[in-house]
Amino acid sequence: MPALPRLAYLTSLYPAASHTFILREVTALRELGFQVETCSIRRPAPSHLIGPEEAAAVASTFHVVPRGRNPVTMLRALGAALRTPGRLLATLALAWRTAPPGAAGTLKQLFYLAEALVLARHLRMQGIDHLHNHFADPSANVAMLTSALSGIPFSYTLHGPAEIYEPYKWQLREKTARAAFVACISHFARSQAMYFSDPAHWTKIRIVHCGVTPERYDRPAPLGGNGTRLVFVGRLTAIKGLRVLLEAFARARETWPDLHLTLVGDGEDRAHLEALAAPLGDAVAFTGYRSQEGVAETLAASDVFVLPSFSEGLPVVLMEAMAAGKPVIATQLAGVGELVEEGVSGFLVPAGDAESLAERMVRIAGDPALRETMGAAGQARVRADFDVRQEAARIGALFAGQGGSGPRPDPMGTT
Repeated sequence: MPALPRLAYLTSLYPAASHTFILREVTALRELGFQVETCSIRRPAPSHLIGPEEAAAVASTFHVVPRGRNPVTMLRALGAALRTPGRLLATLALAWRTAPPGAAGTLKQLFYLAEALVLARHLRMQGIDHLHNHFADPSANVAMLTSALSGIPFSYTLHGPAEIYEPYKWQLREKTARAAFVACISHFARSQAMYFSDPAHWTKIRIVHCGVTPERYDRPAPLGGNGTRLVFVGRLTAIKGLRVLLEAFARARETWPDLHLTLVGDGEDRAHLEALAAPLGDAVAFTGYRSQEGVAETLAASDVFVLPSFSEGLPVVLMEAMAAGKPVIATQLAGVGELVEEGVSGFLVPAGDAESLAERMVRIAGDPALRETMGAAGQARVRADFDVRQEAARIGALFAGQGGSGPRPDPMGTT
């Protein structure tokens, strides 16, 4: 059996409180026998170190920008690149051709190129065989340029929605053409990658879900608790639709007064949301960020998970809630319907529609049997199709084979 390739994983910020799925994927790949060097463009702030897994990850990660601030490191990286002048010139041309639009975009691309110089030298010194990047925005620019400088093949995971909103700015066509493969988190993401790429490359655009460890969330609810407990977990930002959630929650409580809502997470919209929630008193609680274990405990203590976003890819937090056996109410966006089956594992509502959201809250609050049935259906769905170990095996097969011929790689030979 051939040796497994030595991998490097790159993203703009690792570890990050809202991207625990990357940490899980890296852990699962290591359990499969892969050596994985984790790399991050920036070093995360202490607020992202929400648990012991994150603390351990930051200590072992190569942080590009902090290293590049050392003039000696930068000079050594440039010297290494000058040893292959043909590659360096080709990379300079690629950087110029793929820079984001405008003078500011060109300046940013120069920084991405400097970061690529530092990372390319590091990866060669570590004997890396393949570079994989999560997301298709700035860190993917660095990954593409690093690959061109070093000759190390690269791939990327397309999440959306941000990159899909600006496909020309982020040069999805060029990145897909140059990548060994593209891992898309959903059929929806794959369709967008196909739309913004040459059909000649469609066979290497694959589907690899983000995943969870289902048994981590399968735990009994704590004793006690009054009323029906709704929970949201995520960034407290405008794109998550939380102002609509609070409006819908207030409406729902007019019919079902014993509703309670917990918002787990933090972000720039928190102060405004707290002000909006103030008239609701202790019916609404803000907890800030919680560790992976803390999120699992919060889900166990809840009855219903709510995700009112204006824009999503295929949210991992929905997988976590469903793995915990909780019914979900989510907005019908992008790949959400590939996970949540309307009326079976939860309810799907139009984005921005407070009335529909409130109606679903009331309906599910008044029907404990429905909550139990939906929760069991969602739990079975996540166990079957969103186990991180299964998905790590899928992407591991791509690393070992550098691509493939169908949308859904499976080392067991099925689709």
